[in-house]
Amino acid sequence: MHSSQVKSAMRALEIMELFRAVKQPRSMSEISIALGYPQSSTTVLLKTLISLGYLNFNRKERLYFPTLKVSALGDWIANSLFSSRAILEILQDVHAETGETVAITTKNDIYVQYIQIIQSVHALRFHVNENEIRPLTMSSTGWMLMSTMDDKTLDNTIRRANVITQKEGVRFEINEMMTRIHRIREQGYASAEHLPFIGGGTICVLLPITIQGQPVTMGLGGALDRIKQNYDHYLELLLQGAKQLKSSDRFHEPIELPY
Repeated sequence: MHSSQVKSAMRALEIMELFRAVKQPRSMSEISIALGYPQSSTTVLLKTLISLGYLNFNRKERLYFPTLKVSALGDWIANSLFSSRAILEILQDVHAETGETVAITTKNDIYVQYIQIIQSVHALRFHVNENEIRPLTMSSTGWMLMSTMDDKTLDNTIRRANVITQKEGVRFEINEMMTRIHRIREQGYASAEHLPFIGGGTICVLLPITIQGQPVTMGLGGALDRIKQNYDHYLELLLQGAKQLKSSDRFHEPIELPY
């Protein structure tokens, strides 16, 4: 595949992500400026997406907006990932009790990926986007996911993650991280302070399910002072949620969900 084709594919997805963020029609010039694309190539790409049925063009207003064909591409995914409402109901229960940002994450190569999020209702909070990824070494959810690996795989994963994070001046010592993961593996939960956000705290547990063979966590995060103050209560809620999911009629054993 030519590099120009790869660039066009990336830009098409970035346009859709822009619409997801703004949730409003946009003109060609607004899209071009927001994404830093040349106007000429933006025009060609928008015309292509119109011809494929993924964008609607209001000629009078000179505005673009995604069609229902875009939503149809992924409307089946949530039901496939969460074939039982039990997972989402537990997530909603934890959120209702804590008001914190709660999330379900899974492993994507050397990254943790947030696949379901309910944002915090607290005035002081940290925002995380659905489908956002970050290196496994950079969050408690990543540490929890790494606790399912054998030591050889764990060593390799930490080294590979360090290649990514070193570009931002962050590097984790192999032995120190291995020791941390061993401790998490024994205690059955993970927590972190000032990671991935300065001033923030997180707690997470492993869920008794997999997504395409990958482990899954449920966790919450918020302002560090609030997390510290409610630490025992929050941890108990997460552990109870995982236990409830395991004992559910639909989840007597860890299951394989399509992804």
